[in-house]
Amino acid sequence: MKQIFTDLHIHIGRTASGKAVKITGSRNLTLLNIIEYASFQKGLDMIGIIDCHSPEVLMEMDTYIAEGRMTQKNGGGLEMDGITIIPGSELEIYDDTCSGPIHVLCYLPTLNAMKGFSLWLSGKMKNIQLSSQRIYVTGIELQRKVKELGGLFIPAHIFTPFKSMYGSGVKQSLSEVFDPSLIDAVELGLSSNTEMADNIKELHAYPYVTNSDAHSLAKLGREYQILELKEASFQELEKALKGMDGRSIVANYGMDPLLGKYHETVCLKCHKPLGEEEAACSSCGHKIVKKGVAARIQELSTNSTKPERPPYIHQVPLEFIPGLGNKTLEKLLTYFSTEMQIIHAAPYEKLAEIVPVKIADYIKAAREGNLSLTVGGGGRYGSVYIKEENK
Repeated sequence: MKQIFTDLHIHIGRTASGKAVKITGSRNLTLLNIIEYASFQKGLDMIGIIDCHSPEVLMEMDTYIAEGRMTQKNGGGLEMDGITIIPGSELEIYDDTCSGPIHVLCYLPTLNAMKGFSLWLSGKMKNIQLSSQRIYVTGIELQRKVKELGGLFIPAHIFTPFKSMYGSGVKQSLSEVFDPSLIDAVELGLSSNTEMADNIKELHAYPYVTNSDAHSLAKLGREYQILELKEASFQELEKALKGMDGRSIVANYGMDPLLGKYHETVCLKCHKPLGEEEAACSSCGHKIVKKGVAARIQELSTNSTKPERPPYIHQVPLEFIPGLGNKTLEKLLTYFSTEMQIIHAAPYEKLAEIVPVKIADYIKAAREGNLSLTVGGGGRYGSVYIKEENK
């Protein structure tokens, strides 16, 4: 068995020709750049590209296959430059059963299966070229189609206040919209963790995945999981999600949920933290209040006995470390090869030789859980500082 570092939610901002796929994605978030960055800078082994339904993305992948640069793996998935790619699609459903829009992730084992899925989608959405578009079928109909093609179905960032299952899509239960038996896992999102999610009993039936939802290269790997697999492939991923044949999720790695953009309920105008009962901001009077993830989970909590889970390990992405800019990061990468090595394994003494001691102190404090955090909310990330600084 091998330990496979996996991030299953990465967007394509632009195709090789410059055509937009994820409108809010970075222009340099191309397939080739993602593969290079994921492998050589982030240290990932398997990635989910969730815009593969886009016809121009499919054409680009066909070109790489014809050139011999990309190959279809026997166990499902594609391989290029040592990285395994799981072809996926992020879609938005908003049918009569939904309270609001919900984003979901659909993964398929082969490029041919994704081509068939793309053709099916093209008659059920307005712009097949773009990512995260609304599909005009029910959630259950979409689930059945994914299963018909041998795929995996995973609700995305399930607590995010905008466009997620619990954040906007259902009142109390996922069964209002989906067939529970056709869900393979749920994606937690940046503002929650395992302990928080397990307050909801109906989630105990599913494994949790933690992914970056990267809209830029720098965001790759900010959340990921380590899987124990025989090899990096679609079939092995499916076995890990089902806990079959010794395959498993070893650990989930994610940001401390306090750093997430939607953890706390805040005023969307002045960002003052608000209590559960406040319908308007007491500071500025603004009346638009979006419930934070922590409050929403508390509202749905069933206070049941929690199941055994893989450990959820908090990590602080390097972009949150004060003073750690691109030039400093380049120095660190020259010595330690990948960001995961820097975050989790680089000896403090060597860090302090390469970068200013204060930055080394931050990395060490983050690794040991000795950072204090300001809480994120209302679309703004939290921030970090060393506890002694607060004194």
